[in-house]
Amino acid sequence: MNTVKTFFLMMVMSALLLLVGAMLGGVPGIIFALVLAIVMNFSAYWFSDRIALKMTHATAITENDDPELYSIVREQASLAGLPMPKVFEIESDSPNAFATGRNPNHATVAVTTGIRRILTRQELGGVLAHEMAHVGNRDTLIMAMVATVAGAISMLAFFAQISAMFGGMGGRGRDNFIGLLVVAIVMPIAAGLVRAAISRTREYQADATGARTSGDPLALASALQKMEQASQNRPLKVAEGASHLFIVNPLRGAKVAGMFSTHPPIEERVRRLQDIRPNY
Repeated sequence: MNTVKTFFLMMVMSALLLLVGAMLGGVPGIIFALVLAIVMNFSAYWFSDRIALKMTHATAITENDDPELYSIVREQASLAGLPMPKVFEIESDSPNAFATGRNPNHATVAVTTGIRRILTRQELGGVLAHEMAHVGNRDTLIMAMVATVAGAISMLAFFAQISAMFGGMGGRGRDNFIGLLVVAIVMPIAAGLVRAAISRTREYQADATGARTSGDPLALASALQKMEQASQNRPLKVAEGASHLFIVNPLRGAKVAGMFSTHPPIEERVRRLQDIRPNY
């Protein structure tokens, strides 16, 4: 069901992009929007992991640096039937983690130093199972593509805003001006809502997949509760544009959920995990 919902929402996002292009310039506008999306998606496919790691100030570590972390990552990758990813670390007391990479053969998982201080080995295993689920479900690529389409819509909306300010009352008159305002104001909001909905759907799916592969859904549920509380007390200093990458929202005030939230409510995630029968 989550996969079907994701596919539907991605179609909605694509339709929004084409609609923006059409409202800006008819058929030429649609072609321009498509070319822009293709170029941005090409860049995201090859460089999104590097951008994410740079934005979060993550640094690569070796097995000699942290053999226990490598052991847990290797164990969860094996349980998920995936190759061993690269391992990165973020120097922060705020407990969190994320995965990135265009496919399982080019995947990276990153954890904060703070996550090691509050989670047991089993709980950290649950978190890393969740991240490997993102890799296996291709969420790392899906969300990079969604982000680039949303970025293309925002860029076109900016062009519409400039056009409305300097030329919207000319040419096709009032109707054209109103259309430009719709593109400039409404479309970025709609794209943000769809992007957030896709992100929440993929988080639920990663929870379920990680719980199955690790065989310990209660460990992940416990980890989410601990991380949510700790993240509220010690938010992660990270750009808002990168907040959707993490397993729990790293920003202060993340409990203010709603349609714009990229993360589902922790209470609902925990409830769903508790409904999964553990494999022990």
